[in-house]
Amino acid sequence: MAVRNIVKIGSDTLRKKSKLVSNFDEDLAELLDDMKKTMIERKGVGLAAVQVGVLRRAIVIEIEPNKYLEIINPVIIEKKGKVVDSEGCLSIPNFYTDVPRPRYVKIEAFDRNGNKFEFEAEDYIARCVCHEIDHLDGVLFVDLTKDGINYKKSKGVV
Repeated sequence: MAVRNIVKIGSDTLRKKSKLVSNFDEDLAELLDDMKKTMIERKGVGLAAVQVGVLRRAIVIEIEPNKYLEIINPVIIEKKGKVVDSEGCLSIPNFYTDVPRPRYVKIEAFDRNGNKFEFEAEDYIARCVCHEIDHLDGVLFVDLTKDGINYKKSKGVV
């Protein structure tokens, strides 16, 4: 396992839509292992493959202390409620702002072996899931609020 570099705001890579994973092989397993190690090393709670420069629909999230969820090709199939809370991002260091997100989400996805599963999340984990899925579509949390838009303007990354 290796710690990979985190792609930072301003890079065109973060704005690209990630492609579906079609090969559930050793390369995918290595990517997921590296993402987990990178996320832990950088003290994150979620990481999308695009954040390490790989345009594939793969996510790793810490759902409990030392318990991780790997999500491949996620699709949100249900969401409910709305809550506004603070978010940050490894690709946008030292900036936090309140972002509206669903209180509950249900997703369909695949594990590293290509097995399909459903996952339900509420509150903080639902927020993490939505944040990371946004990354797969080229959306950053700073796109979703006035404070974030002002941040991008101040940094010249609009």
